[in-house]
Amino acid sequence: MKPATLAPLPWAILAAAAYFPSAAAAFSPQPAAPVCDASEGYSDVFDGRRTFTLRPTDLQAIKAALPTDAAIGAAYRDLIARADKALAAKPASVMDKRSIPVSGDRHDYVSLARYWWPNPANPKGAYIRRDGDTNPDIESGRFDRTALSRMARDADTLAVAFYYSGERKYADGAARVIRTWFLDPATAMNPNMNFAQAVPGVSNGRPEGVLDGASFIAVIDAAGLIAPSGALTTAETTALEGWFSRYVDWMLKSPNGKGEGKASNNHGLWYDAQVARFALFARKPEIARKIIAAFPKARIAQQIDASGALPAELGRTRSFHYSLYALDAAYTLADSAACLGIDVYRSEEKDRSLRKATDYVAAYRGRAADWPYREQGWPTDTLDELLIRADDAWGPGAYPRVASGDLLLRYRIP
Repeated sequence: MKPATLAPLPWAILAAAAYFPSAAAAFSPQPAAPVCDASEGYSDVFDGRRTFTLRPTDLQAIKAALPTDAAIGAAYRDLIARADKALAAKPASVMDKRSIPVSGDRHDYVSLARYWWPNPANPKGAYIRRDGDTNPDIESGRFDRTALSRMARDADTLAVAFYYSGERKYADGAARVIRTWFLDPATAMNPNMNFAQAVPGVSNGRPEGVLDGASFIAVIDAAGLIAPSGALTTAETTALEGWFSRYVDWMLKSPNGKGEGKASNNHGLWYDAQVARFALFARKPEIARKIIAAFPKARIAQQIDASGALPAELGRTRSFHYSLYALDAAYTLADSAACLGIDVYRSEEKDRSLRKATDYVAAYRGRAADWPYREQGWPTDTLDELLIRADDAWGPGAYPRVASGDLLLRYRIP
């Protein structure tokens, strides 16, 4: 089913008018954007904090507003409550799972494919796929997926809490989380996803499992955010870079890694986003540059159609969600590209671009009933966050900036 023809660019103008009485008045003059410098990230302009996603100007402005802005203050109090809970918890590890990988090495990560279930017609046989219907067993203690998610969430929460509070205990907590998952020989994950998103009776691990590693992107910024504290030593930071260097090698050379790189949907986009970001962190910018250079022809031209839609996502039961998820990956790669002086946000191939794809989904903000494809649950907050990032790329004033909760601690909202 084809969507109705939509006006491409006027929507952005109308949105600005609808949400801001005066686009000119809504944004005070901003200083020049800080420069992300290849593998150094923002460290040179962020007091040694080597981040790639979290931007110095955003966090510095938010921190300055914290004492007087009620909404930011409420978000901060919630952050501290979550950080205190993370501090009290045992750090997650791949050693926590109750199962043993087929390799026999518990340091290998194991997860179950999200949409695969036992076959009612043959309960002891191979699993079958039910798109959009999550098998709750993926979150069970038999697998590592929940532990990985908690690790990434706790590292991020504790690092952000350290930045805003200045309390060393949060930096120490974030370092402990990172050290346990990546560095401690007794608990560290092996740098591979050989057994990720397994399907019983079908595969012990699939290329699609590489997607689980996207959670590591937040961990990289967490490590950078706590750098001034010294909670991670220089040797530990170097060791963490080494872990990601080996993981990038695995992504580029393993059957599962190479298979995921060939995917033509959101998986392929996330593969590129991960390799580029991990390579930058591992101080292998030449690998990131190669992935980024191929992106316009390999992804933009192939995965975005002339209308701006992402056809590979439209047949899903959560078609709008996966369209946003795919763009999230593309934006993440574009942010990495900016660190190398390459503007993927404005790249065009065969009249296809990230801007056109963004306008396509943005046109449905507040119009869930008009979306002509299947969607189980409308992802309003996800769209709003994407549009904030879009406004960073093409604004100010190109897209609405609407945020609440934790997003208020990450993006500057006029």
